[in-house]
Amino acid sequence: MPPQPPPHEVVWALSTAGFVARCLQVVAELGVADRISDGPVSVNELAASCDVDPSALDRVLRLLSTHGVFDRQDGGYGHTVVSRLLREDHPTSMRAFARMMGLDGIWGSLQQLRYSVETGKPGMEKLEPKGAWAYLQDRPDESEIFARAMTAKAGADVTAVLAVYDFTAFHRIADIGGGRGHLLRAILDATPEAEGILFDLPMVIDGLNLDDQPRLTAQAGDFFVDGLPAADGYLLMDVLHDWPDEQCVSILTAIRRAAPAGAVLLIVEDVIPEGRADARASTLDIIMLAIAGGRERTAGELSELLARAGFRLDTVLDTPSPRRIVRALPV
Repeated sequence: MPPQPPPHEVVWALSTAGFVARCLQVVAELGVADRISDGPVSVNELAASCDVDPSALDRVLRLLSTHGVFDRQDGGYGHTVVSRLLREDHPTSMRAFARMMGLDGIWGSLQQLRYSVETGKPGMEKLEPKGAWAYLQDRPDESEIFARAMTAKAGADVTAVLAVYDFTAFHRIADIGGGRGHLLRAILDATPEAEGILFDLPMVIDGLNLDDQPRLTAQAGDFFVDGLPAADGYLLMDVLHDWPDEQCVSILTAIRRAAPAGAVLLIVEDVIPEGRADARASTLDIIMLAIAGGRERTAGELSELLARAGFRLDTVLDTPSPRRIVRALPV
């Protein structure tokens, strides 16, 4: 085990961590990684192509290189396996995700964290009283980055889910709040006998092109108001953690109302382990507190919500990623 830093260095590092994050966000916004190909590029060339100050860019990239993002050499910068993820053309690009975390709504909500701690309400309310979804709906540019970030983040998650769960038993799969359908599309590709229904808000569904997947249909609606489709398999990926408990019960109840006998519900989220620390899940939990007013939950907490909506938790499956799959059955 490597030696632990002195306590005051731990406080220093945590107190200044936001500066590293902001550097990553700015570099993603500028598209610096897209301007580096196979070999190193001088900082002057990078700065000229980004129309920024060379010295300032060098200092930002120098800090990122200490974290394994870019390789600093001879007055220039080359790629590392991490920095390549910031390229727009990388198959599992995380550029949009880094940009999303720097959006005014996200960063501003974090700055309002004290309000969240004092009230238990999302800091986003200080920016938009109607909440995160209303904020994005009124800002199409930020909404587009958010949607692309969710798609990018889901790339590794989808692979991990397909690695551990066999979907061939399902004939009709409904992805509730499934965004652009990245998970459902991948499942249908791997399950040629199944058909899928993608359910999400009109603002999401209206922008989709489903011509490439004839077995996938879209249904626009609000799961708090509108009836949900009948299916023998239901998916909820990164949905429940957006909402407080009462709204989660409403979502689950709507699914239970639509689900025929024998249906299966699969919840894909960062389930907090019971009895051990998980820095990633705990970080995501604070993001939910600040932005959406939701939370990450333990399997026990999810089990209680499921029971209130007429489901029972059947099993929790680990995946090769931090994601876990909670399988629930109607009672």
